[in-house]
Amino acid sequence: MTLKGMLSMEELYTMVAVEEIETIIVAFTDHYGRLVGKRVAADFFVEKIAEEGTHACNYLLTTDMEMEPMPGYASANWQKGYGDFHLVPDLKSLRIADWLDKTAIVLADVHNDEHQLESIAPRSILQNQMQQLQTLGYTAAGASELEYYLFENSYRQAHEQHYQDLKAVGWYLEDYHILQGSRTENFHGRVRRHLQRSGVPVETSKGEWGLGQHELNIRYAEVLEMADRHVVYKQCLKEVADSMSYAVTFMAKYAEDQAGSSCHIHLSLWKDGKNAFAGKESFGGVACSPIFRWFLGGWMKYTPEVMPFFAPTVNSYKRYQDASWAPTRLAWSYDNRTAGFRVVGKGESLRIECRIPGADCNPYLAFAASLAAGLQGIKDQTAPPEAFSGDVYAAKELEMVPTSLADATALFSQSSFAKNAFGEDVVAHYTHFFQTESRAYEKSVTDWERRRYFERI
Repeated sequence: MTLKGMLSMEELYTMVAVEEIETIIVAFTDHYGRLVGKRVAADFFVEKIAEEGTHACNYLLTTDMEMEPMPGYASANWQKGYGDFHLVPDLKSLRIADWLDKTAIVLADVHNDEHQLESIAPRSILQNQMQQLQTLGYTAAGASELEYYLFENSYRQAHEQHYQDLKAVGWYLEDYHILQGSRTENFHGRVRRHLQRSGVPVETSKGEWGLGQHELNIRYAEVLEMADRHVVYKQCLKEVADSMSYAVTFMAKYAEDQAGSSCHIHLSLWKDGKNAFAGKESFGGVACSPIFRWFLGGWMKYTPEVMPFFAPTVNSYKRYQDASWAPTRLAWSYDNRTAGFRVVGKGESLRIECRIPGADCNPYLAFAASLAAGLQGIKDQTAPPEAFSGDVYAAKELEMVPTSLADATALFSQSSFAKNAFGEDVVAHYTHFFQTESRAYEKSVTDWERRRYFERI
């Protein structure tokens, strides 16, 4: 079934001819998960770009958050002159951007000079893991549940106030509250409608456990399509907020006294139209298959070594606090929200929910890490630990997740598993990226330091 808002080239030709579509955004994500790319005149896109692609400077996968090209990358640098990537539109991702005027958006694959997928591009990394999965005869279905905070300040106002004293749209914890949710329907109703009309089918939205915090869930899909939906979703919410003089943040931990924002990842493997996790074995009270056990075992075993793909910023690790709804230890349970791995569903709906990624993750990297770890578990027939019963936060004997980006990056850089799964070039590239991010933080002077030390030290 074709989703509302998804476009075939034939449909696009017609809409361009009658000037219903005048602009096509051709975009891909950088390390941070931000969409970067070009706006293309629609008639030029259908005549040339759809088939031949376009180009973008390859410095885009070597920059920091401020778009400064960082030295030390092998893929692109001043010595090499910063040449071009070839951007190849994936026409299966072509959709209306309903929140923009007469605009469609298509996500592009990044190709190198040999017209092959650029190995370090986030979407390429996920596609490589999907190919590995397919060699074993499986496909993967997934969902990513995003949480965020909404503010009555505009982005410009927030910037000018140095992101201090912002006014959240809520003034009490609104988790599941319909009344407070109704107060923000001018925003949330609008984004639900825009997403529905942009090929991103919505399930639900609800208040969350922070002041002005919300969650909007979209339907699960094959993992590449799900990652595409994820980045379109974030772009839509940010741009709609901007147009309404609101601000929305997907920081993993916006404020020390507020709940963090997560990106819970749900995954299941499928073969011949059936859920490969479902089975008749009983393990921890779950009726499952050996594939389920091995995938879970691998995912849990290798999570510390791929942690930067789940938690990519220094802020990410401030979310991992006991009794905060964010996981702090590596354990699995059935339908237990204190566990890092929460197993939910039965039969054809059986799936693993990893609660470790934050809302700041790049979905292509997070899904790629999940698949790579689970696939290694299948190959090695890795047994997971026994199911945990009770409050995981209180189980001090369990292994903790890494507690800083620096520690997580060190594990990642030394991981033979990561090098085998993603390639040594990918591990070296992202190690440098995460180290650069850590160093930028370590040499900064924060508001916390000024408050603490200015007068009293």
